[in-house]
Amino acid sequence: MKHTLRYSAVINLLINTFAQIPHEIDYFVGCFVNGTTEVHFEFDAEEMLYVDFSTNELIYTIPTFINPDPSQIVSGMSTFRDALINEDVCLSKTKKAAIKLENQQEKQASPEITIYPSEEVQTEVENNLICFVNNFYPPSINISWTKNGHPVSEGVSLSRYYPQKDQTFYQFSFLTFTPSEGDIYSCTVEHSALETPKTKIWEPDVAVNDQSPGPKVVCGVGMVVFFLGFGAGVFFFVKAQRCQWQLWCIVV
Repeated sequence: MKHTLRYSAVINLLINTFAQIPHEIDYFVGCFVNGTTEVHFEFDAEEMLYVDFSTNELIYTIPTFINPDPSQIVSGMSTFRDALINEDVCLSKTKKAAIKLENQQEKQASPEITIYPSEEVQTEVENNLICFVNNFYPPSINISWTKNGHPVSEGVSLSRYYPQKDQTFYQFSFLTFTPSEGDIYSCTVEHSALETPKTKIWEPDVAVNDQSPGPKVVCGVGMVVFFLGFGAGVFFFVKAQRCQWQLWCIVV
């Protein structure tokens, strides 16, 4: 059984000194009794970096060339050293809390599923289908894909878990696909809070790029016929008017 204990701190900084716009930085620490620890920074509610304890690195999740540079925001801070200290503190407190809660039923939250494409869907144009699994706890979950009822593993990738302030988690699964009319995709989630797996079905609403010249040709022919008919009508109308005054019209 897993138990989590998270500490958070909020620091308000004025990054843009001219416009005096306040920005919020959140520092999160989360850990489990199995030894897994999450430490990350959020800048205005967007993840900025996290600590990879397996490689002892700071991993920036937004480009460092943007303004403000995320590496400059934490410049001068002993980020990794503090992460190691907080990891020890968090694990120690979590283990103590787990002992007290070992006879209590763990609170669970069942996941919510949303499927959407990353780009506008067009037939025979490669795209990415995203399965967004949200608001689940504990963070132990299995996500799988099918196409037309058959399991799909090729072109599938999975993001890491992302913690939220309400103690739940979210995660993304990606499927690279080339849509065709009539295809049906599904994303299935297995989680301890669900009695049976939960499935979301998605069918592409494809945009067909019709390059056929048919309608344009028909329209063009129609316009030619119209103008020929119009010209002939004008010719005979003018000729009839002249025939009222000239006898040679009878010969013609």
